[in-house]
Amino acid sequence: MLELAVAAAFLLVPLGRWFFATQGHRRRVDALDVRVHVNGIRGKSSVTRCVAGVLREAGYTTIAKTTGSAAVVIDQDGVDRPIVRTGPATILEQIEIIRRWLTPKTNALVIECMAINPNYQRVCERQIVRSQIGVLTNVREDHQDVMGETLPEIAESLLNTCPLNGVLITAEINPEIVPVIERIAASRGTELVVVRAEDVEPGEMRGFRHIEFEENVAVGLEVARRLGIDRDVALRGMYSAEPDPGVLRVENTLIHPRSGQTDRAPVTVTWANMFAVNDRESTIAVMERLKRFTTAETATVAILNNRPDRQQRAVQFADIASVDLDTDYLVTFGSFERVVTERLIANGYPQDRILNLGDDRNPTWDEIVDEMLLGLGVDHILLAGLVNIHTHQAEQMMEFFEHAETTELLLADAVNQP
Repeated sequence: MLELAVAAAFLLVPLGRWFFATQGHRRRVDALDVRVHVNGIRGKSSVTRCVAGVLREAGYTTIAKTTGSAAVVIDQDGVDRPIVRTGPATILEQIEIIRRWLTPKTNALVIECMAINPNYQRVCERQIVRSQIGVLTNVREDHQDVMGETLPEIAESLLNTCPLNGVLITAEINPEIVPVIERIAASRGTELVVVRAEDVEPGEMRGFRHIEFEENVAVGLEVARRLGIDRDVALRGMYSAEPDPGVLRVENTLIHPRSGQTDRAPVTVTWANMFAVNDRESTIAVMERLKRFTTAETATVAILNNRPDRQQRAVQFADIASVDLDTDYLVTFGSFERVVTERLIANGYPQDRILNLGDDRNPTWDEIVDEMLLGLGVDHILLAGLVNIHTHQAEQMMEFFEHAETTELLLADAVNQP
């Protein structure tokens, strides 16, 4: 009997702690006036920041959290507070953030779903966030090993964060996917609202100092409409929100030849860091938008930056670059240069327009600059980094542009170009 009593005590103590912790978490969350849970394949961090900006501008004391390019808490003043992890990221982080950052004055929470596994996504919504407003930014082919092979299967997985008896806002308009969204929203007693890029006036995009997507802004405006927030107030909030560190900014840099390079002339490089954009649809959309920063004399150069653990993605982007994009030169960084080059040539891309500057050759940074920028014989280059972030060459390049003298280009300026 004594052994049973001791065993029961050992069991009841953690259960009791779990019960009281769960009850405390639920009280904190349910006391909030607004709870927004953001999910999707692309744009989650941007939408989280946009919606949080709307709420702050409207007077809500708002805490937000993103897990995009950098895991941060965005405090009630809109300031990024980096999250320091001592181990692997888990969904328990969401509970701890809520416990640490929500105060009695906090009345709004906007949180990006950090789970990929469908079961964990369900726990994040049902047990942790308990949102009144859910957001599904879009459905793209990604994480197929976990979420499903087809777009409808991926949509099913992402919709584990659809709220119960709430509102679901989505910018996904693919006719293959919308019926899936409608069915799941209806099964949960949730109203579905589909927003479109056309819901945003062109002039309303000119207040952003980075490349923002109309679909993301449309989501923020719909959240504002639902909460009775004036459109002008909502736009001011989004304009003033600090963008994600990985957001696409477009900057001009004047690259000068090194001393003694009399055969080289300075070249203006318009640099677009797209390394965080790693699906076909988003890549095509961003590259199309970047045409606003070019003229007939501009040479468009795209970098295929391939990690050693992403061979499938390397081949996929070789197809995208050679079939779907309009570029003058393609540059290979990182791994799989032979495989990627063969794929490009097989797709009809001219071999003399492919520059292999990755691990097979491992050139110095000066050699990369000479061949990729100064050696093309043009005055202006649009340079776009694609596929992945982390390779030695890409990190060198990002470091170079970070410390170069740059002039940030406003989207407003690009909109006014022919």
